[in-house]
Amino acid sequence: MSAQFTDNDGRLNWRRIGYHARSIFAVVLSLAVLVGGAYFVYSKANDAYTAWRTADDYVGEGTGEEVEIVIPRGASATEVGVLLMEEDVVKSAREFRKAATESGKWSEVQAGRFKLTKQIPAAKAVEMLLDPENAVRLMVTFPEGLATLRQWAILDRESNAKIGLSSADMAEAGEIDYPALPGYANGELEGFLFPSTYQVGEPAVASHLIGTQIGQFIRIAEKLQLEEGAAALGVHPRNIVTTASIIASEVSNPDDQPMVAQVIYNRINAGMPLQMDSTVHYAVQDWSTVTTTAEQRANPSPYNTYVHTGYPPGPISNPGETALNAALHPAQTDALFFVTVDLDTGETKFAATIEEHNANVAEFQAWCQANTGRCS
Repeated sequence: MSAQFTDNDGRLNWRRIGYHARSIFAVVLSLAVLVGGAYFVYSKANDAYTAWRTADDYVGEGTGEEVEIVIPRGASATEVGVLLMEEDVVKSAREFRKAATESGKWSEVQAGRFKLTKQIPAAKAVEMLLDPENAVRLMVTFPEGLATLRQWAILDRESNAKIGLSSADMAEAGEIDYPALPGYANGELEGFLFPSTYQVGEPAVASHLIGTQIGQFIRIAEKLQLEEGAAALGVHPRNIVTTASIIASEVSNPDDQPMVAQVIYNRINAGMPLQMDSTVHYAVQDWSTVTTTAEQRANPSPYNTYVHTGYPPGPISNPGETALNAALHPAQTDALFFVTVDLDTGETKFAATIEEHNANVAEFQAWCQANTGRCS
C-alpha cells in the first residue's frame, strides 16, 4: 500500500483514502458528463443530418418489392424521375434528375421496360437503369410457315399481353404502304414478314414491328442472292417466294425442303396442278386440320391449286431462310408427289409415279387411323 494512504505507524488512513476516492469520482463523473454530452450532441446532429439527407431521397437498399417501369423514347431525366416517383421507386423527381446529371451517363439510359426496386436512393435508381441486367426485353416469336393473319393472332395470346399490340393493331398497320418492300412483293405483305424472334420496343408500334420483319426479309434475300438465283432458275422472284411459302407450310424438315421445291417445279413444268393442301387452307382461311375436304378442294379461289394450274397469285405464308434457300436450290429428283406419313416425326416420302404415291398415301391414312383426330 502506498505511503500516502498510511500513518506513521503503518496503519491505513481512511480519511486520506476517502479524500482521494472523492477526487477520482469527481474526475470520472466529469468525464462521463463530457462524453455523454458529446454523444448527445453527436446523436442530435446525426439525426438532423439524416433527416436533411432523407427529406428528398430514400436511403438504404429499398423495400425489396420489385416494380416494372416503362421508359418512353426521348424521355428527359425529369420526366423519368416523375414516373419513378409515382411508382414509389424514388422519393423526389428533383433528386433523381440531380443524380442522373451527376452520373454523367444519363445519355446511355435506353428506352424500354426496366425492373427496379421500390424506395431506393435516386443514385441507385440511375445505376439500375444503366445496368442491362435490369432491362425487361419483350420478345415475340413468329414461327416459319404461318400466314400473316396467323402471325398476328400470336399477339393476342395472353403470354404476349405486355407487348401491348393486338392482331387488330397489326391489321390496321398492314394497310400502310411500306416502301421497303421489294418490287416483286407487289405492295403485299404476305410472304415478306420474315418469321423469327423479335425484340419489341416500348411503347410498341405495329408499323415498326412490320417494318422490322420486312427489313429482315430483305437482309436474308440479299444474303441468299434471291433475285440472281431466281434468274438462274428462270423463275420470277415472286414465284420463288411463293414456292418457299408452300414449302414452309408443307414440311418443316430442312432436309426435305429442297425435294419439295423440285416437286413443285416438276409439276409446274409438266403443266400439272400443284394440288397442295396448304394452298387450299389459305384459300378458305382455315388451318384447323391437316387434310382438306372435297368441298374445300373445290373452292374457286385462285389460291386453290387443285382447281387452278401454275403458281397461286402469291405467297400463302411467310417462309424462313431454309425454305427460301430450298426454293433457290432444289434437289435433283424426278419426283412428282410427296406426303408426310408420320405427323409426329415429320417423315415425308416422295414418289415419281402415282402408284408409288398411292402406297405412301395409304401409309399416311393408316397413321391417321392409329392417331384418331390428328389428321382431320
